Amino acid sequence: MTRIWFNHWFSTVYNVISMLRAENPDFQIIGSNEHPESPIMTVCDEWYQEPVLNSEDYVEFCLDFCKKHEIDVFLPRREMVAISRNKDRFVRAGVKVMVDDYRYVSVLNDKDRAYQAFRAEGIGYVPDYYMISNAEEFRAAYEKLLEKYKWICFKFVKDEGGKSYRLIDNSPKGFASLYKRQTTRMSFDAAYEVLSEKESFSPMMVMPYLPGEETSVDCLMTSRGLIAIPRVKGATRIEKVRYDKEILDICYHFYEKFPMEQPCNVQLKYLDGVPYLLEVNTRMSGGVQMSCAATGVNIPDIAVNKLLGIEKPWFNDMQEKSVTHVEVPVVL
Repeated sequence: MTRIWFNHWFSTVYNVISMLRAENPDFQIIGSNEHPESPIMTVCDEWYQEPVLNSEDYVEFCLDFCKKHEIDVFLPRREMVAISRNKDRFVRAGVKVMVDDYRYVSVLNDKDRAYQAFRAEGIGYVPDYYMISNAEEFRAAYEKLLEKYKWICFKFVKDEGGKSYRLIDNSPKGFASLYKRQTTRMSFDAAYEVLSEKESFSPMMVMPYLPGEETSVDCLMTSRGLIAIPRVKGATRIEKVRYDKEILDICYHFYEKFPMEQPCNVQLKYLDGVPYLLEVNTRMSGGVQMSCAATGVNIPDIAVNKLLGIEKPWFNDMQEKSVTHVEVPVVL
């Protein structure tokens, strides 16, 4: 019996756990979250509430948790960088951790360092951007980018789920604004006023808004080659699994320079027909289940068994598919 721990994942990991169970009914799933209730708890054999701690203390909590609950495989999401830095401590304790080498994780989880690395290695195209930490730097970056681009956006470098993301929109707020998601839009003056409340703040990235379609590529390196499933996101919940050569070439080039062993997610967006590399998440994406459903390639199952030293066969027919998801009620 293999005991697997998911720490503080987003709710869509409900699907990942379900896919693991479908192929491995003997797995014992342990889940935890700082919130006492989550839909994930309904597919876990054991459920625990986590404390809110700083990075160093959280690593100690995780080590103690693994020992206390006899964890065999740890799939971290919270504090991935700190856990990666201390991965050898988990390994010495007999725990297999689904996180890549700290050399890669530390770079890819810092957008500025990641963009510098992508440019240095010639991996795809990186958008113009400026790093700022005060309102005057924000103004200067905005004015400079406006010389080349029509739309500008910004967000904090350390962000999750794009909560701080804002598109600068100076257009009059007429009737048409009712059809736009205003929570993600701010005028330059409003943004400058808000940022001026502090003399300095944590690093923020200012860059052009890329209006083209977004592609999210779910990836995993295996002994049989790279699994790379690109999902093109549209204006609706229907997504297209489509194998554009230019997108796949960027992913293969990325893997030449960053030989990741665990699942990751490559995100790109188009501007004027050019795919720009936005970021690489060093974990499974929130929509990995859609890639798996469209192709029949069970990435969570293959990845966990890979950690356990078991090679699972897989085949992708590389056919274009449409895929979506529906929300269903879950009683907690």
